Amino acid sequence: MILKGFRFGMILQIAVGPVCLFIFHTAVTSGFFTALIGVLGIAIIDAIYILAAIFGIGIIICKHEKMKDIIKYFGASVLIMFGISTILEFFGFYLIPNLNFLSKQSMESVFLKTIVLTLSNPLTILFWVGVFSTKVSEENMNQKDMYYFGLGAVISTMTFLTIISIMGSFINNFLDSIIINALNFIVGLVLIAFGIKTAVKS
Repeated sequence: MILKGFRFGMILQIAVGPVCLFIFHTAVTSGFFTALIGVLGIAIIDAIYILAAIFGIGIIICKHEKMKDIIKYFGASVLIMFGISTILEFFGFYLIPNLNFLSKQSMESVFLKTIVLTLSNPLTILFWVGVFSTKVSEENMNQKDMYYFGLGAVISTMTFLTIISIMGSFINNFLDSIIINALNFIVGLVLIAFGIKTAVKS
């Protein structure tokens, strides 16, 4: 069941999102080990979301449309805020000093940022509720199976993002500061785009 969860999780990784982009960006600007701390933060929140889905918290959220809207707009606001902050840093202005993207980041700050970014999409719980509901009906999974399946999915996230971290740190050796600064600007635009997409998505 862990292997099934791993395979399913790796398929999900094909859809590159803002968290994956941030890990790549961190590896380019701050190195592999700093990015790896970010991967750990993401894995922790993903595991919490999966556990919440198994415990049925997502069903409660699903029954309250206003709660879903509040969560959705909160997540969109976080992404847009990160995006704007990153773009302003390109011009030498810091909207949120403690979330400085441009300078070399400490492991503590990266850990905090990845947690905030991953938490910005609490509706992930609803996705996992849907996944487990389907698996229960198709494969007759019990609660123990769901834990193992979820563990496999978390391992897949860590594996994929570790590979992204290696790629980013390797590419860093061939990029000069101008290109890295341009990457910051692009990251900011993409984060804002993800935020807007989250806000307007039904």
